[in-house]
Amino acid sequence: MSTTLSKTIVFITGAFIGNNCWDEWKIYFESNGYNTLAPPWPHKGSSPEELRRRHPDAALASNRLEGLTEYFAAIIETLPEKPILIGHSLGGLIVQLLLQRGLGMAGVAIHSFPPPGRAIFRCSFIRKWWEAMGFFTSTREPYLMHFIRWKYSIVNGMTCEQQKESYYAYLVPESKLLIRDAFISRSKIDFRKTHPPLLFISGSQDQIIPATQNHDNFEKYEKSDSITDYKDFEESNHLIFGDAMGMEEADFILFWLQAIIK
Repeated sequence: MSTTLSKTIVFITGAFIGNNCWDEWKIYFESNGYNTLAPPWPHKGSSPEELRRRHPDAALASNRLEGLTEYFAAIIETLPEKPILIGHSLGGLIVQLLLQRGLGMAGVAIHSFPPPGRAIFRCSFIRKWWEAMGFFTSTREPYLMHFIRWKYSIVNGMTCEQQKESYYAYLVPESKLLIRDAFISRSKIDFRKTHPPLLFISGSQDQIIPATQNHDNFEKYEKSDSITDYKDFEESNHLIFGDAMGMEEADFILFWLQAIIK
């Protein structure tokens, strides 16, 4: 594909982690000639350690998906060119929402939370997110994932020391209302609509967003006349940051961008 070259990347962070997760990726893509931004979510401008110390923070608990999407849209609209959007987990869903509004020139959805549909209402998937939605608890208090759930849902397959290090490095409290929003029509995608090039990446070892759901998400675009690609990394868990496997995904994304943007 031939299109106007963009050298700006906006990284969109997912749920439960701080935007410091992109630090190595920013260095990597900047060394390959890109300008990068990794804006923190509203009320998450401090370090993960500080955000955990402030828990429970009612302001952070007020984040909603629609407001978060508009927040990133406003940032994008201030840029001198349409950026490349790269999002992880819930950030991948936001990439899809922004691309269908024409706010990016290409997008990458990494281990992405699927849009509403039959797949997310499977009991097995709802169980993975039930605790984070916090039904029967106060929505004025964010959800703070405990280490045992982090260990088995986010960083399975790592050594115990790596799991602990990643927990303290990245984990932040999360809005229960925002997680609930991801299951309803506020995150609806028009799969038939023409969109900029979009790459889905999954991890076969991902316990919280299985690769099959990423592939189902990808396949829903099959009737679109736009470029939509898919790549699975067999050894990847949900957290792609801070290890060699994550940088393999970054390598592939760079290769894909260079292939579609001439």
